[in-house]
Amino acid sequence: MIDYDAQFSSALMRIRNEGRYRIFNDLERKAGEFPKAFNHRTGKEVTVWCANDYLGMGQHPSVIAAMTETIQHMGAGSGGTRNISGTHCRITELEKTIAELHQKEAALVFTSGYIANEASLSTLGSILKDCVIFSDSLNHASMINGIRHSIAEKKIFRHNDVKHLESLLADTPHYRPKIIAFESVYSMDGDIGPIKEICKLARKYNALTYLDEVHAVGMYGEHGAGIAEQLDLMDEVDIIQGTLAKAYGVMGGYIATTSTVVDMIRSYAPGFIFTTSLPPALAAGANASIRHLMQSQHERSQHQAAAHHLKQCLRDAAIPQIECDTHIVPVLIGDPVLCQKASDMLMEQFDIYVQPINYPTVPKGTERLRFTPTPYHTEAMIRHLTQALDHVFTALDISRCAETILARKAA
Repeated sequence: MIDYDAQFSSALMRIRNEGRYRIFNDLERKAGEFPKAFNHRTGKEVTVWCANDYLGMGQHPSVIAAMTETIQHMGAGSGGTRNISGTHCRITELEKTIAELHQKEAALVFTSGYIANEASLSTLGSILKDCVIFSDSLNHASMINGIRHSIAEKKIFRHNDVKHLESLLADTPHYRPKIIAFESVYSMDGDIGPIKEICKLARKYNALTYLDEVHAVGMYGEHGAGIAEQLDLMDEVDIIQGTLAKAYGVMGGYIATTSTVVDMIRSYAPGFIFTTSLPPALAAGANASIRHLMQSQHERSQHQAAAHHLKQCLRDAAIPQIECDTHIVPVLIGDPVLCQKASDMLMEQFDIYVQPINYPTVPKGTERLRFTPTPYHTEAMIRHLTQALDHVFTALDISRCAETILARKAA
């Protein structure tokens, strides 16, 4: 007799013993009060510091109005998959807006950014015969799984290492189809991929470029199209993938590319064909959010100011962080147990909500608290967070030297 529960319990005990068992807090966000939320587990109001709703657009009046109007007009559900009855006017409007945003011929919307990556990369790799996919070593799990589920050969290049990438490209026969898959903003360290240099290599070695802009769309560029727009490189990138669930504050994912590529993935990708489409209200909300951020720089400028100010306050308080040029603020802890304890102390003693980031999301020894300030985090909130972190680091005797933490991990 097989004791299935015992095996499952043993697996759970392993991650508990490693200090990386995840506990979910039951939060209730209040419209109009972001970044405040009510914690149903503790019965107290908390300040959320780890949301991916980077610009607070999930609370924006135009987004809420578009969703409310649409659900009253069209109902709640989408009706099915896109191939059966789930294609509706709100989703086609959204795809036109996304194509316009990225200056591409067409766009295709999925139910999440994860599905967009997994479905698109797996389909591209299977359709292109004898294809080789070159993947940055720190690519998101959705990209890794998409590449794995294709039948293409995979070659991993060291993170942001253009020379290593070129050596791999040079060792690959010129006649073989190639895709270079990488990200613009890497969300755990906050660094930026060398888009210009990779696009140059793609032209030299006749490869397609697939750029994940999930943590950059809405955030960078004149119209919020991402780092590629900021660097005036959108024409150089073949396929841009993005999300509607972070800076745009709603839900869903997409690709923007040529009409042919969109049509091919629409016709072949199981992750698209067999999935219920986004409901009209979500599509309408995402469309309203994109349209607003295409015209407004206010949210982006306020957001950058808040991120810059928080980073400086942490430096002044000797709180170790991974320095980067983006909005991500990773505070290094370097131990999963201490990371969980720090998160718990911030919640219990200071009403600050930030989740610990442990393996496998980041390498062992680089555990961290990842802060994502928004335009709505005030000076008082930033000061309160800095003082709370200073207290927690002292109470738990956490190293304040980022170099020491990273060196310990390397050893």
